[in-house]
Amino acid sequence: MKTKISLLLSITFFTAFTSCSSSQNNITTETTSSFVVYKDSLKKHVYTLASNAHEGRRTGEVGQKNAANYIVKHYEKLDINYPKGANSYFQYVPAEFMKSNYGANLKDSENIWAFIQGSDDSNEVLVISAHYDHMGIMNGQTYYGADDNASGTAGVMEIARLFKEAVDKGQRPKKSVLFLHVTGEEFGLHGSRFYVENPIIPLENTIANLNIDMIGRKSYEYKGDKDYIFLVGSNRLSTDLHNISEAVNKETVQLDLDYTFNDLNHPERIYYRSDHYNFVKNGIPAIFYYNGAHQDYHQPTDTPDKIDYDLLQKRAQLVFNTAWNLVNRDKRPKIDVSE
Repeated sequence: MKTKISLLLSITFFTAFTSCSSSQNNITTETTSSFVVYKDSLKKHVYTLASNAHEGRRTGEVGQKNAANYIVKHYEKLDINYPKGANSYFQYVPAEFMKSNYGANLKDSENIWAFIQGSDDSNEVLVISAHYDHMGIMNGQTYYGADDNASGTAGVMEIARLFKEAVDKGQRPKKSVLFLHVTGEEFGLHGSRFYVENPIIPLENTIANLNIDMIGRKSYEYKGDKDYIFLVGSNRLSTDLHNISEAVNKETVQLDLDYTFNDLNHPERIYYRSDHYNFVKNGIPAIFYYNGAHQDYHQPTDTPDKIDYDLLQKRAQLVFNTAWNLVNRDKRPKIDVSE
């Protein structure tokens, strides 16, 4: 039997906020959800993705391709199809595209996409993304990448399960959802860059991107003593998106939302260092969910036994809750902030 969060989540979101102009927007959304992220499912996915069988998931190598097949089988089992216009779950990313003067020589690779159609006729879509590649085997050691980013990959897979559960219960979201697992992140955000240059759904129809990259650990960079998540970018293009995110968190999981890395001038430049940034560059508002660095970051010691699965569950639940709210609104988040 799967382990559930201690209290069955029954959520009612009542969100009203004021736009950056002085007039009241008066957008109110009422959504009741009883869809709960399973901790045991997250744990299973992390242990599988960060196992020896997947050899650190280096872009273009056998381990990455094995991991890709594992992810696709998850969607096939759930009966979540690939998007219309595609001929498979794979978006081919050629090695030539990933060439750079300073980066590694990479082989041909694949993004993975799965899709749930919305009920309205807007043709609008929310993209929920995570990179599934890591650093592979170097100097005879496997870099398992449990936190980076088996944790985020597992989160997207479990969020997809909840959306399918909603559909099966007659609660299809108004807007469509694209679950996007990108390759080549560790070597230059290649997979997400390829997607935005070759989108399966026009970028102008993309209402937002929720990007998950490392959500399974606690970090020495967090100075508080609560369950937390670093949020990056939520207010960079859209005040609406930021306010929705804040309200959903307050009404549900109540994590400490830390905006330390949202500063464009932060020395670590985290805002520019994950796949959400390729969406932002194309005018799509985004939130990047991140737990911060730790002693095992980009080390062979980033292993599944060190993941805090209770905290991973809470963070994945927040992303789902935010996504659920966004895709059940009549209006997309307004872009009202200039970079």
